[in-house]
Amino acid sequence: MIEVKDLVKTYGTKRAVDGVSFTVRRGDILGFLGPNGAGKSTTMKIITGFLRPDSGSVLVDGIDVASHPVEVKRRLGYLPENAPSYPEMTVEEFLGFIAEVRGFRSGPARRAQAQRAIDLTHLEPVRRQTLETLSKGYKQRVGFAQALLHDPPALVLDEPTDGLDPNQKSEVRNLIHNMAVEKAVILSTHILEEVEAVCNRVIILSRGRIVADETPAAFRARKPGARLDEIFRTLTQSDA
Repeated sequence: MIEVKDLVKTYGTKRAVDGVSFTVRRGDILGFLGPNGAGKSTTMKIITGFLRPDSGSVLVDGIDVASHPVEVKRRLGYLPENAPSYPEMTVEEFLGFIAEVRGFRSGPARRAQAQRAIDLTHLEPVRRQTLETLSKGYKQRVGFAQALLHDPPALVLDEPTDGLDPNQKSEVRNLIHNMAVEKAVILSTHILEEVEAVCNRVIILSRGRIVADETPAAFRARKPGARLDEIFRTLTQSDA
């Protein structure tokens, strides 16, 4: 579903992404990990067409992102870090607007897609509140709702449980797990336990390069009995 090949992206003298290659198939939930500045968000922005790489390519459902960015965006749901929104809109107004942007132009179709997203992300209690009045957790859920509103075959989620309480995190993890049967999911997170709870693959970036691409079980087996954060630090600090 997603094929990333030899991506390179440089900012000034810093190579943020350095020859990154991987694939994500339908049914995969790929945990994308790395310390700050490792290149995670840059890679995700390239995959979703918001940045152009210096070299390399990305295919989504067989379509090249650089050549056909609009077609790719139709097949992707993207939750960026600090997802943009219109603070004066209510939740249902905002999701209705996103539905129209996504091509659901008739009133019934627009309302149906917005309601589906509200139901999936449990936003009913705040549907008539303006976005500026929502808690951080609810704002994060609205961002997640707009990403899945058009039922895309691939999801790219940057810290989807950021700001959520433990119950909300569990709900979102279950939702991602259930949806992934028919989708390809890339999930960026700083929470190592989230990888074990949700993901069936993990990629670790360090200094713009992949230092691990394996199952969570293989990741833990690198150092039996060690804490996940210890294994993570060993991988990222040893990559010189």
